[in-house]
Order: sequence, then C-alpha cells, then structure tokens
Amino acid sequence: MDWRRQLAVALGMLATAGLAAEVKIGFVNTERVFREAAPAKRAQQKLEREFSARNADLAKLEKQGRDLQVELEKDSVTLPEAARREKERQLADVSRNFQRLQREIREDLNLRRNEELAQVQERATRAINQIAEAEKFDLVVQEAVFASSRIDITDKVIRALADK
Repeated sequence: MDWRRQLAVALGMLATAGLAAEVKIGFVNTERVFREAAPAKRAQQKLEREFSARNADLAKLEKQGRDLQVELEKDSVTLPEAARREKERQLADVSRNFQRLQREIREDLNLRRNEELAQVQERATRAINQIAEAEKFDLVVQEAVFASSRIDITDKVIRALADK
C-alpha cells in the first residue's frame, strides 16, 4: 500500500472516530523550497562557481570542433586527401573528447548537486520539524496531488531557512 493510500485510510479512520476536526495538517512544497530557500540558492551558486572552469573548457572544446568542421567543409575540395583525412581525424578526436568531458561534467555535477540538495533537505527537515512542534501540527506532508493554500506552510519553511 503506497503512502497516499495509507494517509487516506488514516484520515478516514480519524474522521470516522470524530477526531478529524482536531487534526492539524500542514503541507510543504519541497520544489519551492529547493528553488527559493536561501540555502538552496547558495548551493546553486556554489555549484555554478565550482563548475565554471570546467564548463569554460567544454565551451572551448566545442568551439574548436565547430571551427574544425567549418574549416573542413570550406577546404574539403582543395585539400589533398591526406590533409583532409588528418582534419577529419582531428575533428573526430575533438568530438570524442568533447563528449567524454561533457559526460564527466554531467556526472560530477549530478553527484555534487545531490550532495548539496541532501544538505538543504536535511536543514529543511529540521525547520519543518521545528515549525510542526511549535505550531502543534499532527502531520506535515511534502507531496500531495492537491493541497489547499490554507495548510501550505512552505513560506514559513523558506523564512525559517533564511534565518539560519
């Protein structure tokens, strides 16, 4: 049984027992927290700084490949066969290096992004727990098909993370 069904069953049981009016539920939009909270923005800026040199190297390699391609297309008719083959080999090498470097950067970036987001998630969870305890919430969910703005505490979580 997935968590949504379990939640529906639990809420149904509470309503049946006449306790539903006493249950206080909150909702946190984690996508917004990851997009708007100060620690998430700092993490994104940190990643951009960390990968800027590698992205610049990748852009240089891409330009080198484009320049070789243009040169090869322009001079292909006038180039001797051996020179043309050498240019094609150089272009293939640059293309392979570009794809390898692009894959490495993407893998490293995904790994680092996951590490940074895990730290933001940990801080957000602590903030959610503090808010839930302070405001006497019985349940706080982070995923929902629908959540009324009445129970949305995302802004409070973002503000709590900004204070730290």
